[in-house]
Amino acid sequence: MAEQRWQAVRVDELESLAGPGTLRWTPLRRHFGITAFGVNAYTAAEIGQDVVEEHTEETLGHEELYVVLSGRASFRLDGAELDAPAGTAVYIGDPAVRRGAVADEPGTTVLAVGGRLGSHEVSTWEYSFAAYGHLAAGELERGLAALRAGLDEQGESARLLYDLACLESRDGRREDALGHLARAVELDAKFGEHARGDADLEGIRDDPRFPA
Repeated sequence: MAEQRWQAVRVDELESLAGPGTLRWTPLRRHFGITAFGVNAYTAAEIGQDVVEEHTEETLGHEELYVVLSGRASFRLDGAELDAPAGTAVYIGDPAVRRGAVADEPGTTVLAVGGRLGSHEVSTWEYSFAAYGHLAAGELERGLAALRAGLDEQGESARLLYDLACLESRDGRREDALGHLARAVELDAKFGEHARGDADLEGIRDDPRFPA
């Protein structure tokens, strides 16, 4: 039997368990065996029931993201009230913030994702996606800035250098583009192959320094 490499479930079909007070939780992390982050869902059958128990994350040092999947919730964040209809995402970066939420509609479900501050390794594709998104909106300078920020934060990355060369080539910055492309290929030869058919690099393809 082939190894199963992915899974899909409906959250409302998983076993849910009673938590503290009126909280009822669906242990998604345990179900999938996730090891990279904590994630659970909380559902209230009645108005006024908890979908986030009142607590802080000071002991664990976690940052948390709550997403209201269905229904409507009222969040309490250090005493402040926040109305959160379905589709609302609530990010809490400070573990000391006291947080909690109750359902304003029956069947309200909140997804909670958490992890220790600073433990996640940001993928370089985030910077590239941002860069090309800005480019598509006609904001090339913002795209270049996104890639430079990625290089500042991640260090030398062949992917980011290659994408930077592509945007610079499109903008007529030949020397910058050639330099960044050469370094990208030096770090990872596969980008030399990519370059040969990449329309973004058409502006520097006639230069003898272009990867042969």
